[in-house]
Amino acid sequence: MLSMLDIERIRADFPILGRKVRNGKRLIYFDNAATTQKPKQVIDAIYNYYMNYNANIHRAVHQLSEEATEAYEGSRAKVARFINAKSDEIIFVRNATEAINLVAYAWGRANIRAGDTIVVSEMEHHSNIVPWQILAREKGARLHYIRIDHDTNTSRDDHEKGEGGDSGGDGSLILDDLYHAISHGNVKLLAISHMSNVLGNINPVKEMVEICRDKGIRVLVDGAQSAPHMPVDVKDIDCDFFAFSAHKMLGPTGVGILYTKREILDAMDPFLGGGDMIREVHKYDAVWNDLPWKFEAGTPNIADVIGFGAAVDYLNTIGMENVRLYEDELTRYMLSRLTEVKGLRLYGSMDADRRGAVFSFNLADIHPHDLATILDEDGIAIRSGHHCAQPLMERLGVAATSRASLYIYNTKEEIDRFIDSLERARLIFKVGG
Repeated sequence: MLSMLDIERIRADFPILGRKVRNGKRLIYFDNAATTQKPKQVIDAIYNYYMNYNANIHRAVHQLSEEATEAYEGSRAKVARFINAKSDEIIFVRNATEAINLVAYAWGRANIRAGDTIVVSEMEHHSNIVPWQILAREKGARLHYIRIDHDTNTSRDDHEKGEGGDSGGDGSLILDDLYHAISHGNVKLLAISHMSNVLGNINPVKEMVEICRDKGIRVLVDGAQSAPHMPVDVKDIDCDFFAFSAHKMLGPTGVGILYTKREILDAMDPFLGGGDMIREVHKYDAVWNDLPWKFEAGTPNIADVIGFGAAVDYLNTIGMENVRLYEDELTRYMLSRLTEVKGLRLYGSMDADRRGAVFSFNLADIHPHDLATILDEDGIAIRSGHHCAQPLMERLGVAATSRASLYIYNTKEEIDRFIDSLERARLIFKVGG
Protein backbone atom coordinates (compact mmCIF):
# COMPACT_ATOMS: atom_id res chain seq x y z
CA MET A 1 0.00 0.00 0.00
CA LEU A 2 1.01 3.58 -0.56
CA SER A 3 1.67 5.52 2.59
CA MET A 4 -1.41 7.58 3.41
CA LEU A 5 0.99 10.50 3.87
CA ASP A 6 2.53 10.21 0.40
CA ILE A 7 0.10 12.82 -0.89
CA GLU A 8 2.43 14.33 -3.48
CA ARG A 9 2.73 10.94 -5.14
CA ILE A 10 -1.06 10.64 -5.13
CA ARG A 11 -1.50 14.17 -6.49
CA ALA A 12 0.84 13.39 -9.37
CA ASP A 13 -1.72 10.85 -10.60
CA PHE A 14 -4.33 13.59 -11.19
CA PRO A 15 -3.44 15.67 -14.25
CA ILE A 16 -6.14 18.27 -13.63
CA LEU A 17 -4.58 19.31 -10.32
CA GLY A 18 -1.74 20.92 -12.23
CA ARG A 19 -4.11 23.19 -14.11
CA LYS A 20 -4.10 26.98 -13.73
CA VAL A 21 -7.57 28.50 -13.58
CA ARG A 22 -8.84 32.01 -12.76
CA ASN A 23 -6.16 34.68 -12.84
CA GLY A 24 -3.48 32.06 -13.40
CA LYS A 25 -4.06 30.55 -9.96
CA ARG A 26 -3.35 26.89 -9.36
CA LEU A 27 -6.57 24.95 -9.00
CA ILE A 28 -7.73 24.01 -5.53
CA TYR A 29 -10.59 21.58 -5.94
CA PHE A 30 -12.90 21.56 -2.90
CA ASP A 31 -16.08 20.27 -4.60
CA ASN A 32 -15.52 16.56 -4.09
CA ALA A 33 -18.94 15.85 -2.59
CA ALA A 34 -20.37 16.74 -6.01
CA THR A 35 -17.84 14.76 -8.06
CA THR A 36 -14.19 13.83 -7.68
CA GLN A 37 -11.31 14.18 -10.07
CA LYS A 38 -10.00 11.12 -11.92
CA PRO A 39 -6.50 9.64 -11.75
CA LYS A 40 -4.56 8.72 -14.88
CA GLN A 41 -5.17 5.04 -14.14
CA VAL A 42 -8.92 5.49 -14.61
CA ILE A 43 -8.55 7.65 -17.70
CA ASP A 44 -6.13 5.12 -19.21
CA ALA A 45 -8.47 2.19 -18.53
CA ILE A 46 -11.29 3.89 -20.44
CA TYR A 47 -8.93 4.87 -23.27
CA ASN A 48 -7.57 1.34 -23.46
CA TYR A 49 -11.06 -0.13 -23.83
CA TYR A 50 -11.98 2.11 -26.73
CA MET A 51 -8.60 1.74 -28.41
CA ASN A 52 -8.10 -2.01 -28.07
CA TYR A 53 -11.20 -4.08 -27.30
CA ASN A 54 -14.34 -1.98 -27.82
CA ALA A 55 -17.25 -4.42 -28.22
CA ASN A 56 -20.60 -5.25 -26.70
CA ILE A 57 -20.69 -7.67 -23.79
CA HIS A 58 -22.46 -10.96 -23.06
CA ARG A 59 -23.60 -11.33 -26.69
CA ALA A 60 -20.82 -12.69 -28.85
CA VAL A 61 -18.03 -15.27 -28.87
CA HIS A 62 -15.46 -13.22 -30.75
CA GLN A 63 -12.30 -12.16 -28.93
CA LEU A 64 -13.15 -8.49 -28.46
CA SER A 65 -16.51 -9.28 -26.88
CA GLU A 66 -14.95 -11.86 -24.60
CA GLU A 67 -12.29 -9.38 -23.47
CA ALA A 68 -14.88 -6.64 -22.88
CA THR A 69 -17.14 -9.02 -20.97
CA GLU A 70 -14.27 -10.22 -18.81
CA ALA A 71 -13.24 -6.64 -17.95
CA TYR A 72 -16.82 -5.55 -17.28
CA GLU A 73 -17.60 -8.49 -15.03
CA GLY A 74 -14.19 -8.10 -13.43
CA SER A 75 -15.24 -4.63 -12.33
CA ARG A 76 -18.39 -6.08 -10.80
CA ALA A 77 -16.30 -8.54 -8.78
CA LYS A 78 -14.02 -5.72 -7.61
CA VAL A 79 -16.98 -3.62 -6.47
CA ALA A 80 -18.47 -6.60 -4.64
CA ARG A 81 -15.24 -7.21 -2.72
CA PHE A 82 -14.94 -3.48 -2.01
CA ILE A 83 -18.15 -3.50 0.06
CA ASN A 84 -18.02 -7.20 1.10
CA ALA A 85 -20.87 -8.39 -1.11
CA LYS A 86 -21.34 -11.13 -3.68
CA SER A 87 -21.03 -10.34 -7.38
CA ASP A 88 -24.62 -11.32 -8.14
CA GLU A 89 -25.81 -8.80 -5.53
CA ILE A 90 -24.25 -5.88 -7.46
CA ILE A 91 -26.42 -4.11 -10.03
CA PHE A 92 -24.84 -1.49 -12.32
CA VAL A 93 -27.00 1.56 -13.03
CA ARG A 94 -26.26 5.18 -14.01
CA ASN A 95 -25.90 6.72 -10.55
CA ALA A 96 -27.06 6.42 -6.95
CA THR A 97 -30.25 8.26 -7.89
CA GLU A 98 -31.19 5.55 -10.38
CA ALA A 99 -30.26 2.88 -7.83
CA ILE A 100 -32.71 4.32 -5.30
CA ASN A 101 -35.40 4.70 -7.96
CA LEU A 102 -34.88 1.07 -8.96
CA VAL A 103 -35.68 0.04 -5.39
CA ALA A 104 -38.71 2.34 -5.28
CA TYR A 105 -40.12 0.91 -8.50
CA ALA A 106 -39.10 -2.75 -8.45
CA TRP A 107 -39.35 -3.41 -4.69
CA GLY A 108 -41.51 -0.54 -3.44
CA ARG A 109 -44.44 -1.00 -5.80
CA ALA A 110 -44.70 -4.66 -4.85
CA ASN A 111 -44.35 -4.20 -1.10
CA ILE A 112 -45.71 -0.80 -0.06
CA ARG A 113 -49.46 -0.63 0.54
CA ALA A 114 -51.98 2.00 1.59
CA GLY A 115 -51.42 2.96 5.20
CA ASP A 116 -47.78 1.85 5.23
CA THR A 117 -45.03 4.20 6.41
CA ILE A 118 -41.71 4.99 4.76
CA VAL A 119 -39.18 6.61 7.10
CA VAL A 120 -36.56 9.06 5.87
CA SER A 121 -34.68 11.90 7.57
CA GLU A 122 -34.55 15.66 7.27
CA MET A 123 -30.95 15.53 6.04
CA GLU A 124 -31.61 13.41 2.95
CA HIS A 125 -30.54 14.32 -0.57
CA HIS A 126 -33.50 14.86 -2.89
CA SER A 127 -32.66 11.53 -4.52
CA ASN A 128 -33.61 9.80 -1.27
CA ILE A 129 -36.78 11.83 -0.80
CA VAL A 130 -38.52 12.35 -4.14
CA PRO A 131 -38.77 8.65 -5.16
CA TRP A 132 -40.47 7.92 -1.84
CA GLN A 133 -42.79 10.92 -2.21
CA ILE A 134 -43.89 9.57 -5.59
CA LEU A 135 -44.32 6.04 -4.23
CA ALA A 136 -46.22 7.21 -1.13
CA ARG A 137 -48.57 9.34 -3.23
CA GLU A 138 -49.20 6.48 -5.65
CA LYS A 139 -49.80 3.86 -2.96
CA GLY A 140 -51.54 5.92 -0.30
CA ALA A 141 -48.63 5.47 2.09
CA ARG A 142 -47.09 8.17 4.25
CA LEU A 143 -43.63 9.59 4.83
CA HIS A 144 -42.29 10.00 8.33
CA TYR A 145 -39.24 12.21 8.88
CA ILE A 146 -36.57 11.61 11.49
CA ARG A 147 -35.74 15.10 12.68
CA ILE A 148 -32.27 16.43 13.20
CA ASP A 149 -31.28 18.35 16.31
CA HIS A 150 -32.92 21.66 15.46
CA ASP A 151 -30.07 23.93 16.64
CA THR A 152 -27.77 22.65 13.90
CA ASN A 153 -25.47 25.59 13.49
CA THR A 154 -22.33 26.46 15.36
CA SER A 155 -20.41 29.66 14.98
CA ARG A 156 -17.01 30.98 15.92
CA ASP A 157 -18.55 32.78 18.87
CA ASP A 158 -20.20 29.56 20.05
CA HIS A 159 -16.83 27.81 20.11
CA GLU A 160 -15.23 30.61 22.07
CA LYS A 161 -18.02 30.30 24.65
CA GLY A 162 -17.66 26.53 24.76
CA GLU A 163 -21.11 26.17 23.19
CA GLY A 164 -22.35 24.49 20.05
CA GLY A 165 -20.59 21.51 18.56
CA ASP A 166 -21.44 18.32 20.39
CA SER A 167 -22.98 20.03 23.39
CA GLY A 168 -26.21 19.74 21.39
CA GLY A 169 -27.56 21.07 18.14
CA ASP A 170 -24.98 19.44 15.90
CA GLY A 171 -27.38 18.06 13.31
CA SER A 172 -27.48 14.57 14.75
CA LEU A 173 -30.52 12.43 14.02
CA ILE A 174 -33.10 12.25 16.78
CA LEU A 175 -33.42 8.47 16.92
CA ASP A 176 -36.45 8.69 19.19
CA ASP A 177 -38.34 9.68 16.03
CA LEU A 178 -37.49 6.31 14.49
CA TYR A 179 -38.73 4.48 17.59
CA HIS A 180 -41.88 6.61 17.53
CA ALA A 181 -42.56 5.81 13.88
CA ILE A 182 -42.10 2.08 14.47
CA SER A 183 -44.42 2.07 17.48
CA HIS A 184 -47.14 4.20 15.86
CA GLY A 185 -47.17 3.14 12.22
CA ASN A 186 -46.80 0.19 9.87
CA VAL A 187 -43.23 1.01 8.85
CA LYS A 188 -42.06 -0.98 5.83
CA LEU A 189 -38.87 0.87 4.87
CA LEU A 190 -36.19 3.09 6.36
CA ALA A 191 -34.23 5.02 3.71
CA ILE A 192 -31.29 6.82 5.30
CA SER A 193 -28.04 8.47 4.25
CA HIS A 194 -24.84 7.01 5.66
CA MET A 195 -23.16 10.43 5.59
CA SER A 196 -24.80 13.78 4.96
CA ASN A 197 -23.74 15.61 1.82
CA VAL A 198 -24.36 18.90 3.66
CA LEU A 199 -23.52 18.43 7.32
CA GLY A 200 -20.84 15.81 6.88
CA ASN A 201 -22.38 13.92 9.81
CA ILE A 202 -21.98 10.14 9.76
CA ASN A 203 -25.17 8.44 10.82
CA PRO A 204 -25.28 5.30 13.02
CA VAL A 205 -26.73 3.15 10.24
CA LYS A 206 -25.73 -0.16 11.80
CA GLU A 207 -27.60 0.73 14.98
CA MET A 208 -30.59 1.87 12.92
CA VAL A 209 -30.62 -1.40 10.99
CA GLU A 210 -30.61 -3.30 14.28
CA ILE A 211 -33.60 -1.27 15.45
CA CYS A 212 -35.48 -2.16 12.26
CA ARG A 213 -34.40 -5.77 11.88
CA ASP A 214 -36.54 -7.21 14.69
CA LYS A 215 -39.59 -5.49 13.20
CA GLY A 216 -39.08 -6.87 9.68
CA ILE A 217 -38.42 -3.38 8.30
CA ARG A 218 -36.25 -3.16 5.20
CA VAL A 219 -33.41 -0.61 5.23
CA LEU A 220 -31.91 1.27 2.31
CA VAL A 221 -28.64 3.10 2.95
CA ASP A 222 -27.63 5.95 0.65
CA GLY A 223 -23.86 5.48 0.59
CA ALA A 224 -23.02 8.11 -2.02
CA GLN A 225 -20.97 10.09 0.50
CA SER A 226 -19.65 7.22 2.62
CA ALA A 227 -18.35 4.61 0.18
CA PRO A 228 -15.70 6.99 -1.24
CA HIS A 229 -14.33 7.98 2.15
CA MET A 230 -14.37 5.06 4.58
CA PRO A 231 -14.40 1.27 4.69
CA VAL A 232 -17.89 -0.07 4.02
CA ASP A 233 -19.03 -3.59 4.85
CA VAL A 234 -22.63 -4.16 3.85
CA LYS A 235 -22.73 -7.53 5.59
CA ASP A 236 -21.66 -5.94 8.85
CA ILE A 237 -24.17 -3.09 8.44
CA ASP A 238 -26.75 -5.73 7.44
CA CYS A 239 -28.69 -3.28 5.28
CA ASP A 240 -31.01 -4.62 2.59
CA PHE A 241 -30.05 -2.05 -0.05
CA PHE A 242 -26.94 0.12 -0.44
CA ALA A 243 -26.62 2.73 -3.21
CA PHE A 244 -23.56 4.68 -4.32
CA SER A 245 -21.95 6.34 -7.36
CA ALA A 246 -18.65 5.84 -9.15
CA HIS A 247 -18.07 9.50 -9.93
CA LYS A 248 -17.80 10.47 -6.26
CA MET A 249 -14.96 7.99 -5.71
CA LEU A 250 -12.47 8.71 -8.52
CA GLY A 251 -14.54 6.87 -11.15
CA PRO A 252 -16.35 8.12 -14.25
CA THR A 253 -19.78 9.70 -14.37
CA GLY A 254 -22.66 7.55 -15.57
CA VAL A 255 -22.04 4.56 -13.29
CA GLY A 256 -24.03 3.81 -10.15
CA ILE A 257 -24.15 0.74 -7.96
CA LEU A 258 -27.02 -0.90 -6.15
CA TYR A 259 -26.26 -3.65 -3.67
CA THR A 260 -29.28 -5.70 -2.69
CA LYS A 261 -29.47 -8.90 -0.67
CA ARG A 262 -29.81 -11.93 -2.94
CA GLU A 263 -33.11 -13.15 -1.53
CA ILE A 264 -34.69 -9.73 -2.14
CA LEU A 265 -33.42 -9.55 -5.72
CA ASP A 266 -34.79 -13.03 -6.40
CA ALA A 267 -38.26 -11.87 -5.37
CA MET A 268 -38.17 -8.55 -7.26
CA ASP A 269 -39.47 -8.10 -10.79
CA PRO A 270 -37.19 -6.36 -13.29
CA PHE A 271 -37.03 -2.58 -13.41
CA LEU A 272 -36.59 -2.36 -17.20
CA GLY A 273 -37.38 -4.80 -20.00
CA GLY A 274 -35.31 -5.48 -23.11
CA GLY A 275 -32.13 -7.13 -24.20
CA ASP A 276 -29.77 -9.00 -21.87
CA MET A 277 -32.21 -9.08 -18.94
CA ILE A 278 -33.99 -12.09 -20.44
CA ARG A 279 -33.21 -15.77 -20.87
CA GLU A 280 -36.03 -16.48 -23.30
CA VAL A 281 -38.64 -14.35 -25.05
CA HIS A 282 -41.74 -15.73 -26.75
CA LYS A 283 -44.73 -13.95 -28.21
CA TYR A 284 -46.67 -13.69 -24.98
CA ASP A 285 -44.22 -14.37 -22.21
CA ALA A 286 -40.57 -14.22 -21.24
CA VAL A 287 -38.16 -15.82 -18.79
CA TRP A 288 -35.86 -13.50 -16.88
CA ASN A 289 -32.09 -13.82 -16.90
CA ASP A 290 -30.09 -14.84 -13.85
CA LEU A 291 -28.92 -12.28 -11.32
CA PRO A 292 -27.55 -9.69 -11.62
CA TRP A 293 -28.33 -9.33 -15.34
CA LYS A 294 -32.08 -9.56 -14.68
CA PHE A 295 -31.84 -5.87 -13.69
CA GLU A 296 -29.47 -4.67 -16.42
CA ALA A 297 -31.48 -4.22 -19.60
CA GLY A 298 -29.84 -3.10 -22.84
CA THR A 299 -26.25 -2.19 -23.60
CA PRO A 300 -24.67 -0.80 -20.42
CA ASN A 301 -22.03 1.87 -19.92
CA ILE A 302 -19.24 -0.63 -20.60
CA ALA A 303 -16.25 1.72 -20.82
CA ASP A 304 -17.06 3.60 -17.65
CA VAL A 305 -17.79 0.46 -15.63
CA ILE A 306 -14.33 -0.76 -16.65
CA GLY A 307 -12.96 2.64 -15.66
CA PHE A 308 -14.66 2.31 -12.30
CA GLY A 309 -12.90 -0.99 -11.78
CA ALA A 310 -9.62 0.91 -12.15
CA ALA A 311 -10.85 3.46 -9.57
CA VAL A 312 -11.58 0.67 -7.10
CA ASP A 313 -8.09 -0.73 -7.73
CA TYR A 314 -6.63 2.70 -7.04
CA LEU A 315 -8.49 3.11 -3.75
CA ASN A 316 -7.57 -0.41 -2.70
CA THR A 317 -3.91 0.37 -3.36
CA ILE A 318 -4.12 3.28 -0.94
CA GLY A 319 -6.38 1.39 1.46
CA MET A 320 -9.73 2.71 2.63
CA GLU A 321 -8.51 2.76 6.22
CA ASN A 322 -5.75 5.12 5.09
CA VAL A 323 -8.24 7.23 3.15
CA ARG A 324 -10.32 7.63 6.31
CA LEU A 325 -7.29 8.37 8.51
CA TYR A 326 -5.91 11.01 6.17
CA GLU A 327 -9.28 12.70 5.72
CA ASP A 328 -9.72 12.64 9.49
CA GLU A 329 -6.47 14.60 9.75
CA LEU A 330 -7.69 17.09 7.15
CA THR A 331 -11.06 17.35 8.89
CA ARG A 332 -9.54 18.22 12.24
CA TYR A 333 -7.32 20.83 10.63
CA MET A 334 -10.18 22.35 8.65
CA LEU A 335 -12.40 22.56 11.73
CA SER A 336 -9.67 24.31 13.69
CA ARG A 337 -9.04 26.82 10.89
CA LEU A 338 -12.72 27.55 10.27
CA THR A 339 -13.20 28.54 13.90
CA GLU A 340 -10.66 31.32 13.34
CA VAL A 341 -12.82 33.08 10.74
CA LYS A 342 -14.94 35.80 12.29
CA GLY A 343 -18.62 35.66 11.44
CA LEU A 344 -18.47 32.15 10.03
CA ARG A 345 -21.31 29.79 10.91
CA LEU A 346 -20.62 26.10 10.39
CA TYR A 347 -23.36 23.47 10.13
CA GLY A 348 -22.86 19.97 11.49
CA SER A 349 -20.85 18.17 14.14
CA MET A 350 -17.57 19.48 15.48
CA ASP A 351 -16.51 15.93 16.38
CA ALA A 352 -14.19 14.67 13.64
CA ASP A 353 -14.86 11.08 14.69
CA ARG A 354 -18.51 11.48 13.77
CA ARG A 355 -18.20 13.32 10.51
CA GLY A 356 -16.49 13.38 7.13
CA ALA A 357 -14.61 16.12 5.30
CA VAL A 358 -17.71 18.03 4.15
CA PHE A 359 -18.09 21.55 5.52
CA SER A 360 -21.19 23.64 4.90
CA PHE A 361 -21.16 27.17 6.23
CA ASN A 362 -22.26 30.75 5.81
CA LEU A 363 -19.97 33.73 6.26
CA ALA A 364 -21.90 36.55 7.92
CA ASP A 365 -24.52 37.80 5.45
CA ILE A 366 -22.48 37.17 2.29
CA HIS A 367 -24.62 35.26 -0.19
CA PRO A 368 -23.10 31.81 -0.85
CA HIS A 369 -23.00 32.46 -4.60
CA ASP A 370 -21.09 35.71 -4.05
CA LEU A 371 -18.67 33.96 -1.73
CA ALA A 372 -18.12 31.16 -4.25
CA THR A 373 -17.35 33.78 -6.90
CA ILE A 374 -14.68 35.38 -4.71
CA LEU A 375 -13.12 31.98 -4.01
CA ASP A 376 -13.22 31.13 -7.71
CA GLU A 377 -11.15 34.26 -8.40
CA ASP A 378 -8.52 32.69 -6.15
CA GLY A 379 -8.66 29.39 -8.04
CA ILE A 380 -10.70 27.62 -5.35
CA ALA A 381 -13.67 25.52 -6.47
CA ILE A 382 -16.45 25.07 -3.90
CA ARG A 383 -20.20 24.49 -4.12
CA SER A 384 -22.87 27.03 -3.24
CA GLY A 385 -26.62 26.49 -3.10
CA HIS A 386 -29.04 24.10 -1.42
CA HIS A 387 -26.99 21.01 -2.37
CA CYS A 388 -30.12 19.07 -3.41
CA ALA A 389 -31.23 19.12 0.21
CA GLN A 390 -33.92 21.79 0.45
CA PRO A 391 -35.81 20.20 3.38
CA LEU A 392 -32.55 20.36 5.34
CA MET A 393 -32.03 23.99 4.33
CA GLU A 394 -35.53 24.74 5.59
CA ARG A 395 -34.68 23.04 8.88
CA LEU A 396 -31.51 25.10 9.16
CA GLY A 397 -33.45 28.26 8.39
CA VAL A 398 -31.32 29.24 5.40
CA ALA A 399 -31.85 29.35 1.65
CA ALA A 400 -28.36 28.12 0.82
CA THR A 401 -24.88 27.49 2.16
CA SER A 402 -21.34 27.38 0.88
CA ARG A 403 -19.78 23.92 0.91
CA ALA A 404 -16.15 22.85 0.83
CA SER A 405 -15.55 19.11 0.53
CA LEU A 406 -12.17 17.38 0.59
CA TYR A 407 -10.62 14.18 -0.71
CA ILE A 408 -7.38 12.24 -0.65
CA TYR A 409 -5.51 14.63 -2.97
CA ASN A 410 -6.23 17.74 -0.90
CA THR A 411 -3.70 19.21 1.53
CA LYS A 412 -3.41 21.41 4.60
CA GLU A 413 -1.66 24.01 2.45
CA GLU A 414 -4.77 24.19 0.28
CA ILE A 415 -6.89 24.63 3.40
CA ASP A 416 -4.66 27.56 4.41
CA ARG A 417 -5.20 29.19 1.01
CA PHE A 418 -8.92 28.59 1.37
CA ILE A 419 -8.97 30.32 4.76
CA ASP A 420 -6.97 33.23 3.33
CA SER A 421 -9.56 33.56 0.57
CA LEU A 422 -12.39 33.59 3.11
CA GLU A 423 -10.61 36.39 4.95
CA ARG A 424 -10.27 38.30 1.68
CA ALA A 425 -14.01 37.91 1.08
CA ARG A 426 -14.74 39.08 4.60
CA LEU A 427 -12.71 42.24 4.02
CA ILE A 428 -14.27 42.88 0.61
CA PHE A 429 -17.78 42.70 2.05
CA LYS A 430 -16.76 44.36 5.34
CA VAL A 431 -18.38 41.70 7.53
CA GLY A 432 -17.53 39.66 10.58
CA GLY A 433 -16.07 42.36 12.80
